[in-house]
Amino acid sequence: MAEQEVVDRGATLEVQNIGGIDETSVSLDPGVNVLSGRNATNRTSFLQALMAAMGGENASLKGDAEEGSVELSMGEQAYRRRLVRQNGTVSTTGDPYLDDPELAELFAFLLESNEARRAVTTGQNLRDLIMRPVDTEEIKTEISRLESERADIDQQIEAIEQRKRDLPDLETELRGLEDEIEETRTELRETESEIEGLDTDVEAKQTEQERLEGKLDELRDARNELEDVRYDIDTERESITSLKQDRSTLQTELEALPEASEDELATLEDRIHTLRDRRRRLDTEISSLQSTVQFNEEMLDGERSDLQQAIEGDDGGSVTDELLPDDDVVCWTCGSEVERSEIETTLEQLRELREGKLSTKRDLSTELDDLKADKDSLEEQQRKRRQYQEQLSDVEAEIEQRQARLESLRDERETLEERIQTLEAEVEDLESEQFDEILDLHKEANRLEYELGRLENDREGVEAEIETIEEQVEALSELQAERDRVAEQVAELRTRVESLEKKAIEAFNEHMDDVLSALDYGNLDRVWIERVQREVRDGRQKSIETFFELHVVRSTASGTTYEDTVDHLSESEREVTGLVFALAGYLVHDVHEKVPFMLLDSLEAIDADRIAELVEYFEVFPDYLVVALLDEDAQALDAAYNRVESI
Repeated sequence: MAEQEVVDRGATLEVQNIGGIDETSVSLDPGVNVLSGRNATNRTSFLQALMAAMGGENASLKGDAEEGSVELSMGEQAYRRRLVRQNGTVSTTGDPYLDDPELAELFAFLLESNEARRAVTTGQNLRDLIMRPVDTEEIKTEISRLESERADIDQQIEAIEQRKRDLPDLETELRGLEDEIEETRTELRETESEIEGLDTDVEAKQTEQERLEGKLDELRDARNELEDVRYDIDTERESITSLKQDRSTLQTELEALPEASEDELATLEDRIHTLRDRRRRLDTEISSLQSTVQFNEEMLDGERSDLQQAIEGDDGGSVTDELLPDDDVVCWTCGSEVERSEIETTLEQLRELREGKLSTKRDLSTELDDLKADKDSLEEQQRKRRQYQEQLSDVEAEIEQRQARLESLRDERETLEERIQTLEAEVEDLESEQFDEILDLHKEANRLEYELGRLENDREGVEAEIETIEEQVEALSELQAERDRVAEQVAELRTRVESLEKKAIEAFNEHMDDVLSALDYGNLDRVWIERVQREVRDGRQKSIETFFELHVVRSTASGTTYEDTVDHLSESEREVTGLVFALAGYLVHDVHEKVPFMLLDSLEAIDADRIAELVEYFEVFPDYLVVALLDEDAQALDAAYNRVESI
């Protein structure tokens, strides 16, 4: 069914045992619904039941009931909540309209206890309320990821720059190798020409020459093998040196890393457990205080008539009411007659106690977050230490393996050197005076061939290294461009939170001007929010925190305009300012797009005509605007609005 069709068909709320309501069923029309009547007509209980159906947790179970329920029907859709009392506490189950009611509870359900309204009257930092619906954690996570990516790119760039600085030396080395290769080739050609030009009696000395050449081949092969072994020895030495440097680096990093003891972790876990227990106890106390405050408010407003009659008696209650002054009531705890103001004072003290415990709970939550961050940091240190220790163990094992290989190569080198000495001695025995010159030439040619091969191998290695560096240098500009892009993203994200805050403040200020204009509240010319940053101390540390300060501009009878603070406003002016702030939040966060209901209650600080202007201004936003008013205030509203006079 289309959403508009559901809205057009209206909504029905069925309530059982909520607040002061035994049982009721109320139909609401799309648009404005006015709950009119005197005090103690269960209007607040009805609004709380509606909030419960939407997902709120502030509805109270009727004092003499063990369970209650509320069902909201909108077209073919129904949303049910059930409240059950067990072991002195009330739990709520069911499927509400909203999965997360926080936005609605802040800016759509504007009862007297609404947090946004109370925050202004108690002078709290408004930043948390304004920015709470804005998700900044995702931005912070993205900043951390990008900073890590930028650090990786920086390491790559630094490595390429280092190799780029080696490029001139490598090119010089390559030119030197090419010169040596050309000189060696020239010497080899000249030696081979000399060998060919010698006139020797090959036939007469064929056997001796063949034996001699055979020994020379063996000698050449042995020398080649010896050179390979020497090369392997040099390679192993370089590897061992590199591994020892790695080991030193790992040891340095391991020593620099603080060691997190199990005792520290255990202490943190104990502290976290203790704070969680304290917070749970605070939740229980706050819930109890909330129930107590709500119960006393309902008793004071006369909504719990059943209990009041039980206290006063069926017959005596009416007689006592006639004898009591207008400002006196019968205390429902002791049965004595007390002034209404005394109960209201006690009730205000209970509210302040509840606010104090809520503040303590927020502080505990902050401390818990800090402790969990410390615990995560210690666990990360332990993980890094284990990683470094494992790497160090692997490096030690490889060093031992390579040292064993080096010893084996040295033994092999020694064996080859002894063999070469033997072959050289045999060659000396086979040499004759007439073959001395040709033998020397063969030896020289043999040496030159080996040297030429070594030089060509070295050249290939240098050419490959130069080619690799040049490829990396070609990619350097792309890496630097990527690094600049990441840096720009980090800077943009860092300023995005600040930009979101500034935009939110601008929107709040604009909408508060609109709402205040609609109210035409003469005592207040303007209400606006300023974003300021202050240095605050957290233990021994100092940090910069952002605050949203509320300012008030008002004018004297002579027309002089001046700025004032919320502290200097009267109680009614503070109530109006809090309401203006909450209503602005409703507009800024487009609450009507997510929440079909807007609830207004406790508007006594505003006169009837202004209430009518306010309702007319906001009726275009929500699907259902439900406002609770006294009869005399309700008369000022449009007669076409749906009226609910009995709950």
